[in-house]
Amino acid sequence: MERSVAEKIRFWSIPVGIVVIAGLLITIIVLQVRSSDEASRGNSAAEAGDVEQQDLSFLETRSINDVQSAGDLDAPVGLIVFSDYQCAYCARWNEEVLPELMDQVEDGALRIEWRDVNTYGEISERAARAAHAAGIQGQYWEYHSELFPDGDTRSMEGLSEESLVTIAEDLGLDPVQFREDLSSEQTHAQIQNYASIGRDLGVNATPTFILGGEPLVGAQPYDVFMDTLDRAHDNAE
Repeated sequence: MERSVAEKIRFWSIPVGIVVIAGLLITIIVLQVRSSDEASRGNSAAEAGDVEQQDLSFLETRSINDVQSAGDLDAPVGLIVFSDYQCAYCARWNEEVLPELMDQVEDGALRIEWRDVNTYGEISERAARAAHAAGIQGQYWEYHSELFPDGDTRSMEGLSEESLVTIAEDLGLDPVQFREDLSSEQTHAQIQNYASIGRDLGVNATPTFILGGEPLVGAQPYDVFMDTLDRAHDNAE
């Protein structure tokens, strides 16, 4: 039993020292971005020249057990998305930019790992647990898209437990297993772990990204991501 617990700790945890360092870096970036008028509207990015660029790609899990990911484990560039299912900017980005980036995933050029920080509380966390539960049955991204219908967020009623189960049934998931996974201690722990990682990194505005180790803040357009992705590919060569 002790060995099993130790393995789980190694698998899901980030060394405290690394988290503190990364937290300081991203906190500095977020504070700088917030000082601009655009940041006050939740739609701005940290300029590369604001701080000395740091490589945060070590935060990617690259785990075969990560049901909230897309792309090859050995893709040359990784993207971590910190989001919230009640965030309107996240919903818009999901509709406008994510499909384009998924083309990069299919080409083997990018890996995406989705992390929900649940800044809006219990309802956001329940939605995140539901998406994770769908992922356990192999339909994370299909379910995820249903939580951001047509680039919008769902109502509070639309994120009730019964509504979330209905979505699962409509997607052809096993509703019994879905309910079990939705409420399981393992799912709770995983979702809370993802959220705590985001908070420890200083992510308290969504969406926030780490692309190729470079932080980006706000629902940036596709061109911004492609410019950053091109730089990351150049650095990976």
